[in-house]
Amino acid sequence: MIDEALGGQRIAVTGATGFLGTAVVERLLRTVPGCEVVILVRPGRRASAADRARREIVRNDAFSRLRDEWGAAFEDEIARRLHVVAADVAVDGLGLDDEGRAQLGGCDTVIHSAASVSFDSPLDTAVEVNLLGPTRMAAALQELGSSAHLVAISTAYVAGARRGRAPEAPLSETPFSTDVSWRAEVEAARRARADFDAESRRPAHLARFSRAARHELGAAGTPLLATKAERRREQWVVDRMVEAGRARASALGWPDAYAYTKSLGERALLESRGDVPVTIVRPSIIESALAEPYPGWIRGFRMAEPVIISYARGLLREFPGLPEGIVDVIPVDYVVAAVIAVGAAGPSPEGPTVFQAATGNRNPLRYRRLVDLVHDYFTEHPLYDNDGQPIVVRKWTFPGRGRVQGQLQRSLRALNTAERVLTSLPVRGKRADLSAQLEERKGQAERALGYVELYGAYAETEAVFDDTRLQALWSTLDPADRATFPFDTSAIDWTHYVTDIHLPSVVHHARVRTTGVAREGLSRHERGRRAVLSPDRHMAAFDLENTLIASNVVESYAWLATRHLPDDERARFTARMLREAPSLLKLDRRDRGDFLRHFYRRYDGAPAARLEHDAWELFSDLLLMKSFPAGIRRVREHRRLGHRTVLITGALDFVVAPLRPLFDDVVCASLGRHNGRLTGELETAPPTGEARALVMAEYADAEGLSLVESVAYADSASDLPMLEAVGHPVAVNPETKLAAIARKRGWHVEHWAKAPGARRAPLPIGPRA
Repeated sequence: MIDEALGGQRIAVTGATGFLGTAVVERLLRTVPGCEVVILVRPGRRASAADRARREIVRNDAFSRLRDEWGAAFEDEIARRLHVVAADVAVDGLGLDDEGRAQLGGCDTVIHSAASVSFDSPLDTAVEVNLLGPTRMAAALQELGSSAHLVAISTAYVAGARRGRAPEAPLSETPFSTDVSWRAEVEAARRARADFDAESRRPAHLARFSRAARHELGAAGTPLLATKAERRREQWVVDRMVEAGRARASALGWPDAYAYTKSLGERALLESRGDVPVTIVRPSIIESALAEPYPGWIRGFRMAEPVIISYARGLLREFPGLPEGIVDVIPVDYVVAAVIAVGAAGPSPEGPTVFQAATGNRNPLRYRRLVDLVHDYFTEHPLYDNDGQPIVVRKWTFPGRGRVQGQLQRSLRALNTAERVLTSLPVRGKRADLSAQLEERKGQAERALGYVELYGAYAETEAVFDDTRLQALWSTLDPADRATFPFDTSAIDWTHYVTDIHLPSVVHHARVRTTGVAREGLSRHERGRRAVLSPDRHMAAFDLENTLIASNVVESYAWLATRHLPDDERARFTARMLREAPSLLKLDRRDRGDFLRHFYRRYDGAPAARLEHDAWELFSDLLLMKSFPAGIRRVREHRRLGHRTVLITGALDFVVAPLRPLFDDVVCASLGRHNGRLTGELETAPPTGEARALVMAEYADAEGLSLVESVAYADSASDLPMLEAVGHPVAVNPETKLAAIARKRGWHVEHWAKAPGARRAPLPIGPRA
């Protein structure tokens, strides 16, 4: 019996934080009472291996059944039978300390399921984990003098894009073997990373990254732009490594870097295992559980789920594939049962053995049938759009992969063009939401194209994975083991599994709208408003222009400058200002601080006392009329709640003087004075960009306030440092760049309207004094 064979053993498991690994650990603890499990977990940046194990494994809902069965003894049993070792299969020696080596050396069986399972992993990441990971485990066992049975989890798709029967045998004994040196592949992958990193630092590339950062963030300030440019450089290197992995895999006949590195990983393991007994298990596409630990259990979205949900939401109108082809999926609990049975059987005395856990040979699920089942399910159980209307799914026509890719690429080009046009326009508020919506549609198209490029090959696979050896193992099990560890794939009813188990689970985990009835409770906007107006908040910081008033420094200057001009001079002044508007707008978009320094020079020689007097009439005649009443009320709400209110603006001190009673403090710009006249030169750096974040940090520190518990209101991407400095950013009437950022980050958005009756002149003219 399996529980007797493994009872009393210490079983090591790698990849325990992953889908298959979590299920293996849970099943061992629940069905093999006499065993202890040692899990090798990579520490996180901010979490120890033990913290990760508790958070990502023990608290996973896979353990709900075990919690119910063990009851009050759950924590004690976990502490007694589950041991955590800090390790990393991506480094030589597995990163083990002395205690970790002792733990591993005391194990009887090692189930190595750690892998970089993403089909678009960077080449070097896939090589270090998938290719070298099993070899490093074997090397560690050899160094420890261990005779533990190493059960290495690979993938059935090491067969690549070949047609016909794929036997249960080492690749060197099959028609699917490609004669390349795995050592040379490792060295090439490592060189590629260094080469791409060096190329990314060339001046032409660095300039392009900087331009892209500015296009995305606008005049957000040098630190943010530099950070964004560096992130773009790093992402460029990653993208090149992903492309390198795809290209190398395709050149050698594999669908992606995952299958390619898994294939070479098998070869490397068998060549370098020494006297370590090895068995390889190759599952096909692992999907949600049929029954264990409960029907539909799944951890994270696998290969098919993003495609299914995109189809149900009406976002993926076509997908390539062979209607008569086999989609070889297998429930995760069947794979777990097979792996445990293989471990219990022990290594073959004849040497390394291969088992394939797949369904296509004995119980094939044809692509057309799967598509029909999914279509029928979402026809009967549709998802709903934001308007509460059911989404009608269409029938796929099984076009070629190239045709679908071409359609999506054309759509992306059109969306990119529309995005460039829209972001260049000076629109804001609800009209700027179009930009955010356009970016969302672009993201959907990019994801759809990614699905086609990543998964299209799997819908066109013509290999049939032989599972004769695994079924022979099944035939040796007694009835009790068959009941506890079922993996006879011929028993799977695909209609029941897909429509009653898998699809409901996918919909549940996707958290999509499944009814036209409005959800109970507060709307997202109401929840956001309640959060920013919580009594727990400490401070509320406000921008001024286009946040509290629909005006700017140019309009204030025009009003003040024309107040004392004769009519003929007024006309010439207005014409001159309108001619300068495009260049001023360009400078403002490039750097807000430079714009203010340049523009405020126009005040050179202006009488300070007269401006201070006129500013009060400017307030009543222009600013108050162009204010947002909802914004003014919001300031007062914060003050009523006891929050500190601060106005942070690049406007001049005499312009904002009438607003001072509304706030606890005002931080603004001021010009130098000489003999009663303004000099046109700023006394200090204007509070713009990153300077605003610094002002807020210093203010919060001086007043004993927490920025995490504070709110900031602003309208432009140039205000990103201010918004990012607090725990509760609010985008008010956002311009296009900020609208897209706020939508992507889930920030609260307010659309505040001007007071009725406000003038709409392109350039305000002050009434004659």
